[in-house]
Parts: sequence; structure tokens; C-alpha cells
Amino acid sequence: MVHQHDREPTKWKQLTIHISESDSWQHQPLHQALLGIARKQGITGMTVMRAISGYGKHGVFRTMNELDPSTESSVLPLVITVIDSESAITEFFSLVKDMLKDKFVTCQSIEVLSPLVTL
Repeated sequence: MVHQHDREPTKWKQLTIHISESDSWQHQPLHQALLGIARKQGITGMTVMRAISGYGKHGVFRTMNELDPSTESSVLPLVITVIDSESAITEFFSLVKDMLKDKFVTCQSIEVLSPLVTL
């Protein structure tokens, strides 16, 4: 009999993708295109978060400043997190890497503490 603690633990990964609200892929917002692919692949979890301000490699400050519309850019950064097993993240990234070739993307191993999701 194999007990839960006898099994090798799942190697979880988190892919983090930094894009802009204005980024698109084939005439749709890039984040929506990525969500569609993730869902179709059965990815465990994906979240798109809208930042309130930030800047990237070009140094353009982006902020949500309704009081001063002359701010450099009101197009806000988006941060997307994708969480699944190592193999699922590898497969997902292979499908979307061309969509993200000029974007900042990181991947790290994570420890899942909540037992709500099992692979």
C-alpha cells in the first residue's frame, strides 16, 4: 500500500509573465490569448493582475493617475502568474514562447502549501 507521504512530491513551477495592457496577439488582448491557451491545456491556475504603476526596460513610467493625464503612459503593466507541474509549465511555455519573445518571463520552483489542489 502506497501512502500519500510515500509518493514523490509534485514539482510545482510558477511562470511569471510581464506584459502591457496594450499588447495583443492576432487582434485580441495578449492576456486573453494566453488565458485561452492555458485553459485549453488544462493548466491548474493562471491569474492576470493589473498593476497600478511600474516601468520596464525602456524606462517609460506607467501609472494610473486620473488627476494628471499628462503622465507618460496610462497603459498599465499586467503580471500573469501560471502555476502547474513542471511538465505542464514546460509544455505551456513551448506553445506561447513566440507570443512572448520580447516580454520579460521568469520561471521558478515553488512549494505549494495548500492541499486544495493536487495533480
